[in-house]
Amino acid sequence: MLHAGTMRLGTFGILLALVHASAACEFGPFPYSVAGIVCRMTKPAALLLNQETAQVIQAAFRNAKFPNITGERSMRFLGKVAYGLTNIQVNNLSIEQSEVELKENDAIDIAIKNVTAVFKGTLNYGYAGAWFLHLSHSIDFEIESSIDLQINIKLKCQEDQVAADASDCYLTFHRLTLHLQGDKEPGWLKQLFTDFIAFTLKLVLKSEVCEEISSLAQVLADFIQGLAANFVQDEDIRLDISLASAPLIKANYLESHHKGLVQYKNYSDVFSDSPFSPSLLSESRMLYFWVSEHILNSLASAAFLDERLTLTIVGEKLQELFEIEDTEAQRRAVQMIFQGTSYNDSVAKVWSLAHPQISLHPEGTVVKSLVAAEISIFPPGKKPLMALYMEKEITVTIQAAYAEKKLILHPLDSRIEFKAFKCTSDPSGNDQSVRNFLQKMISVTGIPEVVSRIEPTLTSLMNSKGLHLFEIRSPEIITKKGYLIVQLDFSFPDHLLLDFLEKTL
Repeated sequence: MLHAGTMRLGTFGILLALVHASAACEFGPFPYSVAGIVCRMTKPAALLLNQETAQVIQAAFRNAKFPNITGERSMRFLGKVAYGLTNIQVNNLSIEQSEVELKENDAIDIAIKNVTAVFKGTLNYGYAGAWFLHLSHSIDFEIESSIDLQINIKLKCQEDQVAADASDCYLTFHRLTLHLQGDKEPGWLKQLFTDFIAFTLKLVLKSEVCEEISSLAQVLADFIQGLAANFVQDEDIRLDISLASAPLIKANYLESHHKGLVQYKNYSDVFSDSPFSPSLLSESRMLYFWVSEHILNSLASAAFLDERLTLTIVGEKLQELFEIEDTEAQRRAVQMIFQGTSYNDSVAKVWSLAHPQISLHPEGTVVKSLVAAEISIFPPGKKPLMALYMEKEITVTIQAAYAEKKLILHPLDSRIEFKAFKCTSDPSGNDQSVRNFLQKMISVTGIPEVVSRIEPTLTSLMNSKGLHLFEIRSPEIITKKGYLIVQLDFSFPDHLLLDFLEKTL
């Protein structure tokens, strides 16, 4: 059982995005075989998210459309007494305690305890006396209530997406006190109408509030799934995050499995041999993401097809690349390549000739790519000239980290093999000194420069999806053979859910 004090979240909205019931979807005979991305949320994360429950519960009460309540009863000596409660509104709602329990392979149970609320409205009543006396009255009322709310959320899969069923909802009333025109003292009128309306009011509140909660649960599930889909999409490149297999619901964690297939124009991605197993993830952190090597390779292919793997370097950056050391060999190589032209009148272009090959290993992410580089010079008063062209196969190992809301990529050992080389000032290609200098320059400053350009680009992309709104603590990116694991603790941004509810409701 998870406990929290004075509460605030939409547990059922967030948790729904992680799991589903398999009844409405068909999966293959081999569990996890097409899982490219896996998300595991542990019990501490569920408790943290449960702290936001009051926002959803308050929205459910606030947006419930309470109908007018009418009734009639025969009273001795008074004849028939009819009454109606109209303009019912909710004020001063508060929640004292919320609890969450994960029932293995069944449901998410949420218990909201000591919900206090004041219902206000107008009471109209009248009666026809035994002596044909007709009276009609109207009086303002308020009802003080204390309620326990139990929600058992069943999760279904519809069209490979999460669907929420929160219809298993119960309201238990500990107190339901009627006040008329602010009179706090009991009287025959209040006692009379309290007896009349209490049962009917309980039925109406249960029906309307539970219906609103069920609706909000699905709205929030769709919202979270939409956030996830948007996070893994950039222009024409996106990931299919539809469900790949039935989820695991354990006492200590929830786990969902997604296909993660890359979708890009006519590019077709298939995946059927996932190495995922639940034993690969632990329960010591709040949130885990498991990503297959195949997904990263497919993203690299899509980026290549979208012509994103190009880089242009000019001016000071170009100078930094070529002046890595003040030696005679460096000065001679620069003179041969640029032929006395200023760096400001030169442009270097680097691009991939084929999509990079990515493999994951314990020492890091290994990227192997066939790259072309071209340097063009624009001598004053002369025609532009391609001073240098080369093709090279580069293999580099990169370690990744995330700190201070920035992605950090650290290149380790690298290997460079020239496939083609042409220098205008050395048509014969016999001068090995230029090639030796370029190999050193690429290793020492070229690869770090490319990586340094990628870091802010990816960081900016992730922040544009809202990642910077979360307080992520001690994130770790762990690479293993064939997959990587991201594990972290986090704080949920309160305003994210609140802003969504305000815009939606």
